[in-house]
Amino acid sequence: MAQDKAGDILARLEGIAPGHDVDIVDVEVVGATKAPTVRVRIDWADEGRGPIGLDDVAAQTSWVSDALDELDPFTGSFTLEVSSPGLSRPIRRERDFERFAGENVALATTATEGRRKFSGKLLGMREGSVAIATDEGEVAIPLAEVKRCTIKPTFDFSEKKSSK
Repeated sequence: MAQDKAGDILARLEGIAPGHDVDIVDVEVVGATKAPTVRVRIDWADEGRGPIGLDDVAAQTSWVSDALDELDPFTGSFTLEVSSPGLSRPIRRERDFERFAGENVALATTATEGRRKFSGKLLGMREGSVAIATDEGEVAIPLAEVKRCTIKPTFDFSEKKSSK
């Protein structure tokens, strides 16, 4: 049920977001059924604009809230959280898998048998499948079978401070 609600909310927000120069990165519905939390991750639609900032997110929250009030997806109350995608950015659309090729990712599938979790370097899209270079070799997962994929940020702390 939460996924159905998230899908309805996502569809509604994606229809409105271009008018605000915003891209809806992801929508999640989590928590208790009686008082769920709706998490909406947004970014600028123009990739050249750089990452969306905290003040920008705050300024965009009102139209997101208004759209959810209009949609009225829950019988009771809910909590709305609007944020930037963060370092562990979710990836869900074909264009996102192309855009973030070269990044390290963690991917979970909807498969009911066999391996369901993969991590490695995102290679992009190949014939409708997400290609990932893992330690065991290259794998291709059909986009329709991707349950969740996020960027795994890497930090390099090896640079030494120079002393003078």
